[in-house]
Amino acid sequence: MINTAPQKRATSLDALRGYAILTMVLSGTIANTLPRWMYHAQVPPPDHIFTPTIFGITWVDLVFPFFLFAMGAAFPFSLGRKFEQGISSWRISLDSIIRGLQLAFFAIFLQHIYPWSLSNPQDYRAWFITLGAFLLFFPMFMRLPWKMAQWLRFVIKVGAYGIAILMLFTLNYADGKSFSLSNSNIIILVLANMAIFGSLAYIFTVHNRWWRIAILPFIMAIFLCRTSDFDGSWQKALFDFTPFDWLYKFYYLKYLFIIIPGTIAGEYLMEWLRDSTQSSIGHPQKDKKKAILLLSIAVVLIVWNLYGLFTRQLVLNLFVSIVFLAVGLILLHNATTSYLKFWKKMFVAGSFLLLLGLFFEAFEGGIRKDSSTFSYYFVTSGLAFFALITFSVLCDFFQLKRATAFLTMSGQNPMIAYVGSSVVIGPLLHITGLMKYVDMLTNNAWQGLLHGIIITALVTLLAMFFTKIKWFWRT
Repeated sequence: MINTAPQKRATSLDALRGYAILTMVLSGTIANTLPRWMYHAQVPPPDHIFTPTIFGITWVDLVFPFFLFAMGAAFPFSLGRKFEQGISSWRISLDSIIRGLQLAFFAIFLQHIYPWSLSNPQDYRAWFITLGAFLLFFPMFMRLPWKMAQWLRFVIKVGAYGIAILMLFTLNYADGKSFSLSNSNIIILVLANMAIFGSLAYIFTVHNRWWRIAILPFIMAIFLCRTSDFDGSWQKALFDFTPFDWLYKFYYLKYLFIIIPGTIAGEYLMEWLRDSTQSSIGHPQKDKKKAILLLSIAVVLIVWNLYGLFTRQLVLNLFVSIVFLAVGLILLHNATTSYLKFWKKMFVAGSFLLLLGLFFEAFEGGIRKDSSTFSYYFVTSGLAFFALITFSVLCDFFQLKRATAFLTMSGQNPMIAYVGSSVVIGPLLHITGLMKYVDMLTNNAWQGLLHGIIITALVTLLAMFFTKIKWFWRT
């Protein structure tokens, strides 16, 4: 469904994306001294050994689904604008495939230029190569701000890719390893697949979101028929088939269960931007009270489900969730303003997905991130709707722009924020000798948390700086 929205940025979507990317950084930089709920549920401390028989989720298990959801929500803006410009579906599809391949290259190159991939133990050579690679990303993934001919821009971009390829084949890697296409950053590789298949799902169902939703049961059918009980079936053959296993696996398509709901949230957001003529000044007092109540309900639903599912109080979690969902639906029943109508659509969608996920909870043993279950897709998608409502209230309704600037600005440059810790902040701290002082913060839980906060704060400042000067990576 195409909507002609005004050229106004969805601040709440940027904030959600920023929250996801910064908490992803935080979760990866906190020291190993914190309680179990501060890590992925299936890799508990102190040994952090993957244990698939542990069920439940933590806040860490939400960060990647929230980012995927935000990615899907951006499709109606980025792809929808191309439709409005009269670009054909096939041209937009080709652009999306090229974008996905760029992300796949990014995933491979990034994994090879991490300092720990270049030397063991890490040394000055590895840190400087990593910093050099970070600089190389700019001509690869951004439009250079200087005036120059289009052909020269193309030459510079191709040259940057050429240097990156040369590095991949000539660098000496740690432990005698060599370049391998299979050695890639799995998070970025998943994003690459979603950039292709998520975009195609949106492009060819842009006029009817129900057709887009109809894709999901067919994907579910392939997943359900892939087990050993169905050996020899065409479903299992399709699931196992891949022309390039380093690039694509049918397994990655499971994340469409998060991307596609995200596209629907993005359409709701576009519709609200088109219809909204309100500002933060002059909201009726009753709308402000409803906004605060809705904000509270959305946050409680997220926090409560994390607690209930992590502690395995499943019946109590379901009952309390239903109560809060009912209160929220009653609150939004007579929605009259554009904000309330938008929040109602978001809340209804989130409620459906959350309840569907809770009803699926016992399937596959219980909810877990790895290997991810259907309950995980539905629950996290539902909670992502509530998270977007939360940021809509804070950023769009009450317009707390200063308080949320660190989120929105990071969300506008998410890839810089994602790599910042490993390829910029870490190498610089090592080169300057400051890392040894940061790494001293491992004696207790509070210091372990402070360790992560310091690194995340530095990454945030890095992303905000490049956003401020309008140097964006368009991956």
